[in-house]
Amino acid sequence: MKVRSSLKTLKVRHRDCKLVRRKGRIYVINKTNPRFKARQG
Repeated sequence: MKVRSSLKTLKVRHRDCKLVRRKGRIYVINKTNPRFKARQG
């Protein structure tokens, strides 16, 4: 899990990446390749 200030570039890394909001934080999740996980905030 990476903590970044901007998730826009991380979303573009893989076509299955999705942006999800949970508890006021924004997460990038990827079911097919879990090493692309990241969060902001």
